[in-house]
Amino acid sequence: MLNIVKAILLGIIEGITEFLPISSTGHLYLANEFIKLDETKAFITMFMVVIQLGAILAVVVLYFHRLNPFSPKKSHTEKHDTWILWFKVILAVIPSMIVGLIANDWMDAHLNTWQVISATLIIYGVLFIVIERWNAHRTPKETDLAQLKPATGFEIGLFQLLSLVPGTSRSGATILGGITIGTSRYVATEFSFFLAIPTMVGASGLKLVKYLIKGNTFSGDQLLILIVGTAVSFIVAYFAIRFLLNYIKRNDFQGFGWYRIVLGLLVIAWFSFHG
Repeated sequence: MLNIVKAILLGIIEGITEFLPISSTGHLYLANEFIKLDETKAFITMFMVVIQLGAILAVVVLYFHRLNPFSPKKSHTEKHDTWILWFKVILAVIPSMIVGLIANDWMDAHLNTWQVISATLIIYGVLFIVIERWNAHRTPKETDLAQLKPATGFEIGLFQLLSLVPGTSRSGATILGGITIGTSRYVATEFSFFLAIPTMVGASGLKLVKYLIKGNTFSGDQLLILIVGTAVSFIVAYFAIRFLLNYIKRNDFQGFGWYRIVLGLLVIAWFSFHG
């Protein structure tokens, strides 16, 4: 029963942090110091990735009509535009898909450390502040997702490669990339949401397959723990996405930058004395 409560807490953390540009990995890594699942290391590693599927499902639910090219409520032109949007998303996900497949195990073994996570939290926190201050004097070139060129989407996908390093934040890297290239905050954020669907479905699927291939099975209440964590992350992410979309209509991302810096310093302080 205690593990179910812990799964709920971790699901809440995942749901809040998956789409806010503050690094779900960094938060889950730190949370694991206090909310330790009483399970094997292999299960915990898999759990931390697979519960992201719940957060991704929140995007699908919120944007189902917009992302559905088969909707009978759409005109022929609207269906065509939806296919074009999916083409941009798939094109953008190719770089991280290729590099992720090749380097996933190595990165898990060598980069998933508090030193790397704290450094990326702080570095990208500073970048958010610097880039937003620079961006305040610019006019976005692409202010509607329909205007987003496939080449621009692919460039944002290249920025997503940075998120393979733990603590970077997938949404943070892609949003910063979009703003730097010249999209509006809203366009960069929405494209980041859509890019998350194939990216995180692929990452979660790969992690689950590797878990099973290595001979692991779901024993005891492990499957229930996984389902609960995923369900909670879905519910919380649904509201986190709506919050972020409303937030960026009136604010920039500097607040998230300062938050990342403070969190990175807290990670350094904690592990320096308790590591």
